[in-house]
Amino acid sequence: MKQSASNGPPNHPEFEHLVETYGGEIYVYLWRLFDGSVEDAEDCLQDTYLKAFQAYHRLRPDSNYRAWLYKIATNSGFTSLKKKGRQTNFQEDLDVDNALSLDDEVEQRITLEQIAMAVDALPEKQKSALILRKYQALSYEEIATIIGGDERSARANVYQGLRKLRKMFNPDQLGIGGEL
Repeated sequence: MKQSASNGPPNHPEFEHLVETYGGEIYVYLWRLFDGSVEDAEDCLQDTYLKAFQAYHRLRPDSNYRAWLYKIATNSGFTSLKKKGRQTNFQEDLDVDNALSLDDEVEQRITLEQIAMAVDALPEKQKSALILRKYQALSYEEIATIIGGDERSARANVYQGLRKLRKMFNPDQLGIGGEL
């Protein structure tokens, strides 16, 4: 990995390398956070890059760069949502099998929309932890760094979020089987 003193402290990867490595997954996370709004996700991603670049020189060489960028993206996303006076509307693309009957398709769409609304209703930390764990596949350690707290609190936030969803739906409707 190429090092650059002008781009950051010695022993740090170049900032551009971090953008190339983690930019795609952070964009997807922000896209989910902003209910599939490409424009809002792109704006927030640019804000994330700007804030990260400005703070890059203060980052310790042994830092978890991925978690650090996610934390900045999460903070930027929630700040942007608060400024706009709206909450997140977590929605997944509806991937409906063409072989489904019209009744089955309508039922599946209703269930996915209900799940999306239920995830939106979760407290911020539970919602973030759940998205980061189940859709971004981050470790509990990384989630803890991003939302604040320790690994145990990250696990608790994911668990509590899933528990609340379980109360509203059966595991088959949630598409996560026995993971609850």
